Amino acid sequence: METRHRVIVGDSRTLEQVDDDSIELVVTSPPYPMIEMWDDLFATMDEGVDDELAAGNGRAAFESMHDVLDEVWNEVKRVLVDGGIACVNVGDATRTVDGSFRVYQNHSRIIDSFERMGFEPLPEVLWRKPVNSAAKFMGSGMLPPNAYVTLEHEYILVFRNGRTRRRFEPGSDRRYDSAYFWEERNRWFSDVWTDVRGEHQLLENDELRDRSGAYPFEIPYRLINMYSIYGDTVLDPFWGTGTTSLAAMAAGRNSVGYELEEEFVQEFRDRVADARTISRAVIERRLADHRAFVADKLDAGDDFKYEAENYDFPVTTRQERSLQFYAVDGVKATDTGYRATHAPVEGDGFDSGVENAGGTATSLTDF
Repeated sequence: METRHRVIVGDSRTLEQVDDDSIELVVTSPPYPMIEMWDDLFATMDEGVDDELAAGNGRAAFESMHDVLDEVWNEVKRVLVDGGIACVNVGDATRTVDGSFRVYQNHSRIIDSFERMGFEPLPEVLWRKPVNSAAKFMGSGMLPPNAYVTLEHEYILVFRNGRTRRRFEPGSDRRYDSAYFWEERNRWFSDVWTDVRGEHQLLENDELRDRSGAYPFEIPYRLINMYSIYGDTVLDPFWGTGTTSLAAMAAGRNSVGYELEEEFVQEFRDRVADARTISRAVIERRLADHRAFVADKLDAGDDFKYEAENYDFPVTTRQERSLQFYAVDGVKATDTGYRATHAPVEGDGFDSGVENAGGTATSLTDF
């Protein structure tokens, strides 16, 4: 199997190099309005942002920032296939403007935008992103009533483009090959992810690190497996450090990324060199987790009705029988990005095991 990964330096308010109805899944984390690190970026796209902040008009600045994002969401609507899914990772913001402290609900504003554009909101996910400070309050300390809770979670907002789901031919091989395990479904399709944590930026360039809002690898990797199948193309209009493309590569999907800053594209060259290692490690981890699940069930006296066709273990449902993993076998740079080749993982998986195949990683969040 071969996948292609385009990286485009440009403004995602006009996805001019992406055709209509050519994307099956969008996974992205935009700059968060009313988070100070993104003020300059929004101000370059809408001069009114600086004026509103200087005048102490927090609500107006918030709306101006979201108006910028709305231009991107309109383009997402254009390029996404009917029934395609858009996943937007975003956090709310707390900020003091003109002496007034309040929360700015980014997630609600984005939901409103997508609904106006004809998307159908689907159940969202919360994941915990711990703050660096040990303090769990803001305001007046231990004295009621003027303290405020800290925001330690982010939202993954999920939308379907239109009212109908994607259609597939009966028994579609690439859909059944893309199946996930029954126990993964139960964990992934929960509305609260307690097993995903924020991560430190690994960028050596301090300036780039300060301008990056990358999310953990596990988030796009999980969403890509949940909402796409082999052969699909995943778009990230706010590409940043390329985490979505790396996850798509590891999951055996194609990808397109739009990024304003050339420096991030250069930085990704170092990350993509680890794609083979990461791919092997995450697949071996999933296989090992399933074998542990099987062992626990058998120890408890439970039986399995079905056997996996490509692996040496039983599975819970008929839909899992033809599940097939593909590991990155090689990556080559192209004129437009990267081309990855993938080899099927068969039988026992990898002879070398997790640590030799993927360094010392112990969970998907380590990437």
